[in-house]
Amino acid sequence: MNLQDAVFNWLQISIVAEARPNDLAASETRDFFETILREDHRLERFIRTAGEETYIVEYEEAGGARHTKRFDRELAEQLLTDINSNPKYNE
Repeated sequence: MNLQDAVFNWLQISIVAEARPNDLAASETRDFFETILREDHRLERFIRTAGEETYIVEYEEAGGARHTKRFDRELAEQLLTDINSNPKYNE
């Protein structure tokens, strides 16, 4: 999985895991993507912040290089929207 996809997937599932703290599958999936970011892409630190229209993900490579990626807020929150709109996941 390329870095862009891994960061975006981590962002989406971290939003879900935060909004649904009792959702074990969401927490486990977030942990899975954190492992991919750490092991496959050698990231040491990654954080997200929300703005009005975007999410910003800041991350640091093992060598110390820092990077920032911006993602459309609506796209980043789409997974949470889809889960919340499906009665199967809200019983």
